[in-house]
Amino acid sequence: MNVEQLKETARQCRGDILKMTSVAQSGHPGGSLSSIDLLVSLYSFANVYPENPWNENRDRIIISHGHISPAVYSTLAAYGFVDREKVISGFRHPSSIFEGHITRGIPGVEWTTGNLGQGLSAGVGMALAAKLKNAKYHVFVLMSDGESAKGQVTEARRTATKYKLDNLTVLIDYNDIQISGRASEIMYVNILDEYKAAGWKVIEINGHDYEQILSALKIAKNDGSPTVVIAHTIIGKGISFMEDKPDYHGKPLNNEELEKALKELNIENDIEKFLKIRNELPIVEHEKTKLEYEINLVPGKPRTYAEKNDNRTALGRAIADLALANNNVVAVDCDLKGSVKLNILEHERADRLIEIGVQEHNAATLAGALSVEGFITFFADFGVFGIDETFNQHRLNAINNTNLKVVVTHCGIDVGEDGKTHHALNYISAPTAWYDYKVIVPADPNQTDKAVRYVATKYGNFVIAVGRSKVDPIKKEDGTLFFDENYGFEYGKIDVLRDGNDLVVITMGSVIPNAIEAVDELRKRGKDIALLNISCPLDLDEETLARYSRTKILVLEDHNVFNGLGSIIESKLFEMKILPEKFLKVGIDRFPVSGNYKYLFKIFGLDKDGIIKSINLLLEDN
Repeated sequence: MNVEQLKETARQCRGDILKMTSVAQSGHPGGSLSSIDLLVSLYSFANVYPENPWNENRDRIIISHGHISPAVYSTLAAYGFVDREKVISGFRHPSSIFEGHITRGIPGVEWTTGNLGQGLSAGVGMALAAKLKNAKYHVFVLMSDGESAKGQVTEARRTATKYKLDNLTVLIDYNDIQISGRASEIMYVNILDEYKAAGWKVIEINGHDYEQILSALKIAKNDGSPTVVIAHTIIGKGISFMEDKPDYHGKPLNNEELEKALKELNIENDIEKFLKIRNELPIVEHEKTKLEYEINLVPGKPRTYAEKNDNRTALGRAIADLALANNNVVAVDCDLKGSVKLNILEHERADRLIEIGVQEHNAATLAGALSVEGFITFFADFGVFGIDETFNQHRLNAINNTNLKVVVTHCGIDVGEDGKTHHALNYISAPTAWYDYKVIVPADPNQTDKAVRYVATKYGNFVIAVGRSKVDPIKKEDGTLFFDENYGFEYGKIDVLRDGNDLVVITMGSVIPNAIEAVDELRKRGKDIALLNISCPLDLDEETLARYSRTKILVLEDHNVFNGLGSIIESKLFEMKILPEKFLKVGIDRFPVSGNYKYLFKIFGLDKDGIIKSINLLLEDN
């Protein structure tokens, strides 16, 4: 489009922004009006395809401040990506895909945003993906000035410089207004100098001058560097009484104001038509807009470990095997490659290891974005950082329906002597808040190897949680390997390690070796005790659980005892209307102190002697 066409398109979009927010009686018209000239210009300049919105060769456009959804939707409608009438009438209605913040899967929308400060990380991930694929598409990220104060933005900026992402351009809508007033007063950020200090090229423009916008985009796309375009704008631009007024950041116009504003734009006020359509919309959830791709991967031959080893080494070894056999496997590390065993991958295929350093928030979002670009992505970290610290980033990954494999080590109290700051005690409970994440807690290196290869073949988000220490491979009572070369990992299956009728011990992960010792000793004394390994605590095998749950039950876990395996089993048994004779759960009920994991297992009753004591307590008559 030429400049005059862009001006006309923006005028119509301004009217649509005001109409849809008035129809919904909610939304953010002010920032949408300050961004609309940038958006109209960007979608005109970029290589995008309304008739084929997911064309692999398309440029990726990420809108980090998702609350300007009215501007995004009106632009998409103007360029033929979506239906204008549906946008205006359905905005923020439960039956409409046009939610209050933009959603991945709407044609033309690459990433769901709303949690400010994460969009640049997603853009970095997609730009990295282009480099790994040798693809020519460019990544544009539109951001607000207010979110530039967030630390994750700084993390992403550094990463773009490290990896020389000349295929990445950032546009900042610098209107100096956020919810509470002037952005420069609420938290001053020297945006220009911070980008310069990070090694970016910087361009400053008038964000309402189309010639300046288009010129800046052309320079940025071809200057051989990650580039930021700082666009000075005015909130509420185009409507006299809204301009430079913080009040209109998140407040729609009333009927009188709407009439006045549309007259200024010389646009018909036909809002009643859209209100009528909206009133007839059903009160139902809209159809999901999930995007995914078919997994094409060679899982390779599983490794069998006959000697004592740690699960994290089996994990790192399996990831390296996958990367050696497949070009679409990558791993993201946060300065822990030796501990999480990604050093194996670095040694054997360094081009598939993305080293982010101590920047967990950025790494988690970046990894999620990499995963939607066709890469089976492993994000490896200690449990306390990869789960607890990055909680919101994984929540947003889940909303974006990513294909991320979060592999965390040093979980529970099998950490070493680092102490309470490093004990990850919510590695199965936290992912329940992310809804679509599946959790696997392997029992030994053999099950770990097979679990890693399994998740790589399945689209979706997984957590694999392991401890730190070396463990003996799990064996059957006859001394042969339980998870041998004939074992195939089945998500949700409960492994019956020992059979029995008097009592069942249910546990997982790092507690398994101690539980086997305790159970085998008591079985030699004539106690008929069963032992179950729960490797998939969020999706319990009901048939096996029911078969063993009408007797006495002891649940052991090196997890927060108030929201872990025991609580999940309690809830499941209640749902299945099963009331066991006795039920006892033993786990972590406080922040653990420093100490060797063997000492900590003893303190919390999870060593062999403590487990025997709990079993005998349950076996005693009332």
